[in-house]
Amino acid sequence: MDDLSLDEALAELVSAEDFLDYFGVPYRREVVEVNRLHILQRWHDYLNRLPQPLPADATARRAIYRDWLARAYDDFVRSDALTEKVFAVFRNVPNAQGGMTSFVPIERVFRS
Repeated sequence: MDDLSLDEALAELVSAEDFLDYFGVPYRREVVEVNRLHILQRWHDYLNRLPQPLPADATARRAIYRDWLARAYDDFVRSDALTEKVFAVFRNVPNAQGGMTSFVPIERVFRS
């Protein structure tokens, strides 16, 4: 992948392990096997919160992507999916009848 641009390489990456390997983030396989989707979603969430636009320079963007991917991975080294509540299904909220629910309306599932 060294001969691809950053954007081309990103389009080719598929798994959490691919992203971690590409960006040179050291990881423990057992952490990634249990949290791969959570890590990638947390990374996506972090990137969406950054001021836009990101630098046009690929080296600068690569460093930003790497730092935030390392942070997303580290979140799950120090914690777990139930505690981090990356996905809405893990977030309990009060319901109208009393008690708690983790119901997610279909409109929220497909919202980007």
